[in-house]
Amino acid sequence: MARVREAWSSAGLIRGLFLDLLLLVISWAYVFFAPYSKVEESFNLHATHDVLMYGIGPESLSKYDHMTFPGAVPRTFVGSILLGWLTALVASLGTSLGLVTCKMDLQITLRLVLASMNGLGLIFIRHAVSKRFGRPTSWLFALLTLSQFHLLFWMSRTLPNMFALIPVNLAYFALYNRAPQSVYPSQTSVDVAASLLVFTAVVFRSEVALLLASLSLQFLAQGHTTFARLIKVGFSAAVAAVALTVAIDSYFWNQWPLWPELYGFYFNVYLGKSAEWGTSAPHSYFSIHLPKLLLGALPLAILGFILDYRIRSLLLAPVLFVLGLSALKHKEWRFVIYVVPLVNIAAARGARWLISRKKGFMFRYMAFLSVFCIFSLNFVMTFFFARASIVNYPGGFALAAFNKRYAEQKNVHVHISNLAAQTGASLFLHEHAPPYIFTGGFGPVAPHGWVYNKTEGLTPSMLASSSFTHLISECPDVGDNEWSVVDQIPSFRRWRVNEKVPWDVSFGEWMEVLKMEKVSELWTLERTNQKSTHPRH
Repeated sequence: MARVREAWSSAGLIRGLFLDLLLLVISWAYVFFAPYSKVEESFNLHATHDVLMYGIGPESLSKYDHMTFPGAVPRTFVGSILLGWLTALVASLGTSLGLVTCKMDLQITLRLVLASMNGLGLIFIRHAVSKRFGRPTSWLFALLTLSQFHLLFWMSRTLPNMFALIPVNLAYFALYNRAPQSVYPSQTSVDVAASLLVFTAVVFRSEVALLLASLSLQFLAQGHTTFARLIKVGFSAAVAAVALTVAIDSYFWNQWPLWPELYGFYFNVYLGKSAEWGTSAPHSYFSIHLPKLLLGALPLAILGFILDYRIRSLLLAPVLFVLGLSALKHKEWRFVIYVVPLVNIAAARGARWLISRKKGFMFRYMAFLSVFCIFSLNFVMTFFFARASIVNYPGGFALAAFNKRYAEQKNVHVHISNLAAQTGASLFLHEHAPPYIFTGGFGPVAPHGWVYNKTEGLTPSMLASSSFTHLISECPDVGDNEWSVVDQIPSFRRWRVNEKVPWDVSFGEWMEVLKMEKVSELWTLERTNQKSTHPRH
């Protein structure tokens, strides 16, 4: 019997490690399948680019992208510096193995590093779930996370929220990595979690302060800590975090003193400027954003909430956090991404209860079938989400194809339109212009003489009189006989039912029941009197 238990324990450990590895592998796969970026990621992506390519010396700051395109509000460089340094270490190894040879390889590398950091946070949470709720529940937690699209797809992307997610998940681990019957987290765990959340709110995302406030009220109401201790720990963490962000960001923005996240809070919340990006109904987080993030996990989480007092305690602060954010007019799914791991714990607990019932063959069969269907539906929806998202970066595809097409041509001067810049045409795709990655020790020097231009608001007459040899444009017709189209880049438009698919088809053919409809959004144009001699594709 002891041998059986030992074998079962070893098999369970292997299953857990396999799921941990799968969390990392799937997040890495998203990086390779969708390597380009969107405008929301651009500040931290380009800040990391500049840290990598120019260094952080005062003589280099004038070359940084944020000096030319500062944006509406300043953002912190803290995450970008850390990511840049870690990427440099990994890229050096990649170069020695022949895996990093161009700037775009650096973008992929930094995203793999960020995905790994967030993936480790989820792995820590899974281990905490295993300790508190049992191994099977932790396996179900991992499977639920794998079956959802947004978290794994976006956690490699340089949104400020994805930097914030790392310490938030570590705070969860500190709080919930305890024995099953443990009613209270230790005082040390509360102190560590509070410090991490204070740091995150001060440096990366101010909305995390609402999560901290919700947890603090819960800590006080349930007797996990005292008000004096909470103030002492929070004040110490806040002073250290403010000192760090003010020192670093005042230097990089050349403004003293500068606390970016406080400025962002003042601009977006106090002045209400975030509403200019769109407003939503108060119930939108509960009726639209969370269902999209969680997919089928939501009903299972409700079941877990009903069944287990530990889940009710775990979900109290996230619910208060989302309710608080609902008071703001501007809403986005990424503002509530922090609650997804906790809701998945609740859903895993509900799923575990369903599939572990011993009484009644019919109930047991129906319970298992319902869990199987929820997980299967999650994976199917994630498959379609992923397929659509992979082709939804026309700017990245356009500039990558352009670089390849004209790789042997010199003195190219290309204008990149606003849509192209917002949908993937990042600085890492400026392959044939300075700074060359050779200067950083990462790879070969590209041909000289290229200029990538992102000037906005140019009219057709201004384009015609410019020195541009090529355009990546949102319109195929920007001047009579001045430019000719050499390439067009499609992007995802919608899914539609393929009415031509008959009922008697194989399983593989059923994947074509929903057909992806694309529309051309960008065109590559060449000046007619400067056509190159290379063959067209």
